[in-house]
Amino acid sequence: MINIHKDPAELGKVAADLFVELAKAAIQEKGKFTVALTGGSSPVKLYGLLAEPKYKDQVDWSKVYVFWGDERWVPLEDEQSNAGMAYQTLLNHVPVPEENIYPMWAAGITPEARAAEYTQYIKKELGEEGIFDLILLGMGDDGHTASLFPGTDVLEEKEDWVKGYFLESKDIYRITLTAPLINKAKKIVFFVFGENKANALYEVLEGESNADLYPSQLIHPKEGELLWLADEAAASKLKVK
Repeated sequence: MINIHKDPAELGKVAADLFVELAKAAIQEKGKFTVALTGGSSPVKLYGLLAEPKYKDQVDWSKVYVFWGDERWVPLEDEQSNAGMAYQTLLNHVPVPEENIYPMWAAGITPEARAAEYTQYIKKELGEEGIFDLILLGMGDDGHTASLFPGTDVLEEKEDWVKGYFLESKDIYRITLTAPLINKAKKIVFFVFGENKANALYEVLEGESNADLYPSQLIHPKEGELLWLADEAAASKLKVK
């Protein structure tokens, strides 16, 4: 399902309303809300809105558990850190207990070992099934999502939930949730905006099946719902709107 909106500001409002709705429902149903955040420019407006009283005051943040979809292997204070950005725009402004927040990066451990640890954190908070209430994702102009990049071995992963690996094309270590885990989620929401994403969005949604070239095609939840939120510029090449 794809929802097309005028611009990123409108996307942010739609996403903020959805976040609050899902959080309320999950907390009422089972006493907690588990979410995996995304990095990049896509969610900045969403995080800013959630930090405002209009949205912040609707959520029982003491029952929110925060994870990430992927991370560059850099400390939180590094400007490239997805977690650092989320702290600056959202987490420093809402009363989420620090023990409910699980950044991917950690000092004194390898990305591969951290991936194994992170899997255990997920199981601790989500149980052995590992079903997130909400996973937020962006998409690059090359069709990647999380740290599932074209031509990488992680695309072939069938068992592990989290992987740490060296991404040669970016010359940096990454840690990422894998497609099998992402596809367990109850709700998956992609944010895509900007004309530079138009070709990739067309290929992912309406092009031939080629997940090695366009990894976002790997995301198709087993039992949950997949929602694409795109602005008019990103959706400009789609035939079905």
